[in-house]
Amino acid sequence: MIGVIDTDGERAEWAFPAEPGAVRTARHAVRGTLRDWGLEAVGDVTVLLVSELVTNSLRYASGPIGVRLVRQVPAASGPAGGAALLVEVSDPLPDPPRERVAKADDEGGRGLHLVAVSSQRWGTRHGKSGKTVWFELALPGE
Repeated sequence: MIGVIDTDGERAEWAFPAEPGAVRTARHAVRGTLRDWGLEAVGDVTVLLVSELVTNSLRYASGPIGVRLVRQVPAASGPAGGAALLVEVSDPLPDPPRERVAKADDEGGRGLHLVAVSSQRWGTRHGKSGKTVWFELALPGE
């Protein structure tokens, strides 16, 4: 079951149980919101990166997984001053993820690398209970 924490015109936030279907449900929720906001141009990359981060949360954490989208206006976005989409994935595990170099025959280990090379900025931060991995994507034409 998906729990919608908050949605409005510039922000959407959900909490997903740490269950195998969470990745699929998160993808659908994110894609639907981006479609509603007219941001289909960043839909595929956003859904891919959310899938990777939610999968990491499922693999290592046992509590709920939070996903938040924020459509940032130019004055509030990064140093370039353009509009951006901020995406955050949170879980109760306090340990920050580590980017690693996957070997050619490894089945995993590429998620954070994908985040790093696909986003304009990314990072992690500690919260009251757990951590948040975030990334920012430039919004074309805004």
